[in-house]
Amino acid sequence: MKKKFKLDKHSLIPKHSKLSNTQKEKLLENYNISIKELPRIAKTDPAVISLNAKPGDIIKITRKSETASEAIFYRVVIDV
Repeated sequence: MKKKFKLDKHSLIPKHSKLSNTQKEKLLENYNISIKELPRIAKTDPAVISLNAKPGDIIKITRKSETASEAIFYRVVIDV
């Protein structure tokens, strides 16, 4: 039996999580931006597929940083 590869467990893949609708509204309000102003990520991205994200969802990406210990980025899911 072939073992399935767990992408989210790989050391080089930063943590991806989907924001709830409340978190999404709060993020857009805090930064005073619209969803169209966020960088995009394809719904076919392997990290996004595992989250069952739909176009319009916002993904929070938490990366390790040498200077700040952690860096957070946001991307909106698009249909490609």
